[in-house]
Amino acid sequence: MARSRPAILLSFALATAAIMAFAPAPAAATKYNITKILAQYKEFSKFNAMLSATRLANDINRRQTITVLAVDNAGMAALDHYSKQTQRHILSLHVLVDYYGEKKLKKGGNTASSTLFMTSGIASESSGYVNITHKSGKVNFQTDDADDSSKPSQYVKSIKEYPYDIAVLQVSSIISSAEAEAPVPPPAPVDLVELLSKKYCKSFADLLSANAEAFRAVNETKDEALTLFCPVDAAVAAFAPKFKNLTAKAKTAILLYHALPDYYSMQMLQGNSGAVTTMATTSEAKKDYSYDVESSGKSVTLRTKVVASAVTVTVDDSEPLAVYAVSKFLQPKELFKVVEAPAPAPEPASKKKGKAADGGDDGSSDDSGSDTADKGAAAPQVLKRWVAAAATVAAALALM
Repeated sequence: MARSRPAILLSFALATAAIMAFAPAPAAATKYNITKILAQYKEFSKFNAMLSATRLANDINRRQTITVLAVDNAGMAALDHYSKQTQRHILSLHVLVDYYGEKKLKKGGNTASSTLFMTSGIASESSGYVNITHKSGKVNFQTDDADDSSKPSQYVKSIKEYPYDIAVLQVSSIISSAEAEAPVPPPAPVDLVELLSKKYCKSFADLLSANAEAFRAVNETKDEALTLFCPVDAAVAAFAPKFKNLTAKAKTAILLYHALPDYYSMQMLQGNSGAVTTMATTSEAKKDYSYDVESSGKSVTLRTKVVASAVTVTVDDSEPLAVYAVSKFLQPKELFKVVEAPAPAPEPASKKKGKAADGGDDGSSDDSGSDTADKGAAAPQVLKRWVAAAATVAAALALM
């Protein structure tokens, strides 16, 4: 006997719910290193070296979904006469903030992709996009503000692809953009101590200027690329007893821990999350001295495994220098005890007895810590799948 339409819908919903509920959770995205990928191909050595010199390699590695348009050594000669900052702007047009593997590129229609030049906050709306068009069997890349005499850069081949994470493609030439190619004026002289002293961070400025090694390193970097997180005066006062007890070497390290040898605008901080390398990392052999930048909407938090410090205000943001006030003194795990996440509260005895009566507990109490951690991490994912499954069934019932 044929079943009614509502019954069919309900059967389908129940089957879908079962699949959703018991399907394994998706694996976490794997991060890839663009420098290591390109190191395997000598014909892109100049492109690879310039990604590192302009600090774009770090920005690329912080992304999880990205496409890099690489130009071979012969084509890179077109950038030789530009300053390092202008080279960075031009190369950032060659980094699309979306995944375009060869299949997607060839089968897709004409579109426009945002680039790292757009996310930097420097580009105007039109010049931050690259148009991807198809003509006569060729895939072309060109900006809206390209010089009239310039030819589109064309797709040549796929170099390396990790589907939906990163695609590295070869293009025939440098992508032209009047705005990206515009000369970047040299940075105006900045008195770092004066800047910090006037805005929220006088106490930190005093600590920095009193440490000759740390101050020299930070001051010499500010005209190339520097992001400095300065604890507000109240945070310095609260940390003063601990700072006083540090060795001279540790004092230098913790001051450099507040400095990143790279420029991060607020837009870049808000648009990315991940680990960052500090100037303490480069000064201390075999020491990590990194921490995580976490963003949620317009809020940015720095997490060191010892303390979490929120970015409270922008002190100065004038590329290549950015200075932000933070709520707490950053404390590295290399110098201070790591703060472990609080253990879950013990289960009530009555609840345990109930489980035993139901046969839900096999009496084993020697599960490994890693198993417990895995179960704890998996629980939210299982819950999400059950919620989605329930919603599917409810939708079907509503149609009956």
